[in-house]
Amino acid sequence: MADSGTPGGETLLFLTDEQLRRGIEAMFFAYRAFTADPDRLLEEHGYGRAHHRALHFINRQSGLTVTTLLALLGVTKQSLNRVLRTLIEDGLVESRVGRRDKRERQLFLTEEGLTLERALSEAQRGRMRSAYRAAGPQAVAGFRQVLEAMMGADLQRIYQQMKEE
Repeated sequence: MADSGTPGGETLLFLTDEQLRRGIEAMFFAYRAFTADPDRLLEEHGYGRAHHRALHFINRQSGLTVTTLLALLGVTKQSLNRVLRTLIEDGLVESRVGRRDKRERQLFLTEEGLTLERALSEAQRGRMRSAYRAAGPQAVAGFRQVLEAMMGADLQRIYQQMKEE
């Protein structure tokens, strides 16, 4: 990786273990804060983070297939089936036979599911918006670059496909 051309950019190539540890800890605490508000709401409904992720991606791509959701979440079929069964039984998600392939199941949020997903995501959007404003546009761009670099090639492809939709 070449120097970014920014003052001191070359030092980023030689981070100490202590600097890396501080970065890992910052991510840990940021993630804890990022998930705190949704976690409280999920707990009120008897759900966990897997339910939140499923609601998020079904909302992001209405009509998404179970197979695609499996790929996005990177979980086992058994784990996803437990989550989907609960969301469907509770009236938050609707499963329909695929239009092109009758063997597929397409997933849609119900009005109740949309309402919960919106409530879960609103606090996270607010937190991201505040942090982005405080950090400024260059920091936001750098943060995204770091996150994308951490994903690895397979996850980057999935992420890029989602960005293009």
